[in-house]
Amino acid sequence: SSGINAECPLRPGFTGEISNVMALDCGAAYVILGHSERRHVFNESDQQIGRKTKAALEKGLTVIACIGEKQMEREDGKTIEVCIRQLEAFKSNVSDWSKVVVAYEPVWAIGTGKVATPEIAQETHHDIRNWMKDNLGENIAEAVRIIYGGSVNGKNCVNLSKQPDIDGFLVGGASLKPEFIDIINCNKA
Repeated sequence: SSGINAECPLRPGFTGEISNVMALDCGAAYVILGHSERRHVFNESDQQIGRKTKAALEKGLTVIACIGEKQMEREDGKTIEVCIRQLEAFKSNVSDWSKVVVAYEPVWAIGTGKVATPEIAQETHHDIRNWMKDNLGENIAEAVRIIYGGSVNGKNCVNLSKQPDIDGFLVGGASLKPEFIDIINCNKA
C-alpha cells in the first residue's frame, strides 16, 4: 500500500489530507513524496517535501522520493541540476537511505504519452546514481533503488527495464489497464 501525501500538522486528522498515522493505520508501508502534482499544482517547495520526508521516515514509512524536470528545463539542459536540487532536500532529511526509493519522473512525460527514450532515462538515472556516490557514498548509491516513472506502458517497459541503472517503475495510469501485468512481468522477459 502507498499513501500520496502523508504529513499533516501535528495531528492525525486534517481535512483533505492523509497523515502518516492514518496511512500506517490503513496498512500503508510506502508514501510518495515530491510528486510533480504536489510540486506544481499545490506549490510544495523542496523544503516542505524535505520536512514531509523526515516525518514519514520517523513514523516508519518508506519514502518514494520523486524528482524530475519540466520540458523547458530539459530543453535548457538543466535536467540533472533540477534533480540534484530536489535530491538535496531529501538528503537533508534522510538518516536511513534503506528506507528510500528514488523515482525519476520527467514531468514532461507524466501522463502525456511521451516517454524518455531508454537512453535518456538511463543517462539521467546514471547521473543520479553518480551524485549519490559523490554525496552519500558508494554503498548507498548501489543499494538505493532508482525507479523510472513517466508514461511507462506494456510496450516500452522491456527496453526501459534493460537499462543498468533503472531498478523498476513507478506506474501511474497504466496500472489501471490490463497491460499492467506486462509491466509487472517485464523483468522476466
